[in-house]
Amino acid sequence: MKKIIKPLLLILLALLIIIQFFHPAKNIHDQPTAVEKDIATVYPYPDSVKQLLQSSCYDCHSNNTIYPWYSKLEPVDWWLNKHITEGKKELNFNEFASYSLRKQYGKLKKIGDEVKSGGMPLSSYTLIHTYAKLDDKQKNIIINWANSVRDSMKNKYPADSLIKK
Repeated sequence: MKKIIKPLLLILLALLIIIQFFHPAKNIHDQPTAVEKDIATVYPYPDSVKQLLQSSCYDCHSNNTIYPWYSKLEPVDWWLNKHITEGKKELNFNEFASYSLRKQYGKLKKIGDEVKSGGMPLSSYTLIHTYAKLDDKQKNIIINWANSVRDSMKNKYPADSLIKK
């Protein structure tokens, strides 16, 4: 049994060393292009909302992630990349203005629902990024902002352009 364990451990160590040379592309894009389609271009928000979204949401839901030191280690980087890819697929604040009105309206509702339920930010994210945890006051700031934007959309656009019947 011991004769098998040592070679297996050496193989595992070799694999861990080899995978350190294979990293996914980083989620860091050209800032000027991000600004054109950013949510703030269509729905300006106060600094209090901006700060909360940037600290609690933008790492996974924008085109510019601030990577922690441990992102340089594989397979951790692959795991982070998967979260970021899935997060951007669900909602990307830097691409928000390119969404249809119906999608924007639905995403704003989902933002409020996820924040209210504690589904976002993910607990796996806030475990290490404790600054991203939202207290009740901060949650209410985001929820109230999302609801006010939805209300302004209801006043500006016909209902059938916002809600699928």
